[in-house]
Amino acid sequence: MRKILSRIYLVFIFILLYAPIAVLIILSFNNSRTRAKWGGWTLSWYASMFRDDVIMAALGNTLLIAVLSALIATILGLMASISLLAMKRKNRNIVLSLLNIPMLNAEIVTGISLMLIFIAFGQFLSRWGYMIEFGFGTVLIGHITFNIPYTVLSIMPKLRQINISTYEAALDLGASRWLAFRKVIIPDIMPGVLSGFMLAFTLSLDDFVITHFTKGPGFDTLSTKIYTEVRKGIKPEMYALSTLLFVSVLILLLIFGRGRKKQQGALIIP
Repeated sequence: MRKILSRIYLVFIFILLYAPIAVLIILSFNNSRTRAKWGGWTLSWYASMFRDDVIMAALGNTLLIAVLSALIATILGLMASISLLAMKRKNRNIVLSLLNIPMLNAEIVTGISLMLIFIAFGQFLSRWGYMIEFGFGTVLIGHITFNIPYTVLSIMPKLRQINISTYEAALDLGASRWLAFRKVIIPDIMPGVLSGFMLAFTLSLDDFVITHFTKGPGFDTLSTKIYTEVRKGIKPEMYALSTLLFVSVLILLLIFGRGRKKQQGALIIP
């Protein structure tokens, strides 16, 4: 009886999680513009989505910022993780505690803080005739800032698991520090690096709050574009675009999970 109840509870949780997404996918094939009427199956909204320049521009901004911020945050997170590993335990615990604050803090606080920093820095630079314009650059810096703690906490556990003797043996055999790091350390921590990159990419892809406070007029990502369209009604093209994004992320996760499973199998099987 307990197993049956636990399975029913698990099914109920999955229904709560994925029922809205299922409704979104079904509406993306609805031939009617209203959600209250079913007009039959169609692919016209997918074709119309690719012809809409505004939606394509927002999609391009979203993907570009997500990829760049995830890549830069992963590199900075890797460098920070190596530095943390070289610290004493007490200092390392203090820094790791500080890294937890941005993740536990409300995003609206981080967004407003970044906006105030950009304004203050812009006023400081204005004395020498320089200006800071809110737009792509400020949004990218904001996304990198809130992605770094997630990449550090994804890479740190893998760094702690490596056998430093292998790295020292490579140095004794004549390898340079960079070559030993690239050939010995990087392959061992690659699952953590990829996990941090995927996590940062996903968080940046659907972020709204920080983007809203750091973007300027005329610059939109998908999240801010959808927010502005809520007042006048969301276009069915947005349903189609959201469906494609969901399927793309799902495929990436499946490929990533399959790659990790193969890697673990290769380590187990001699």
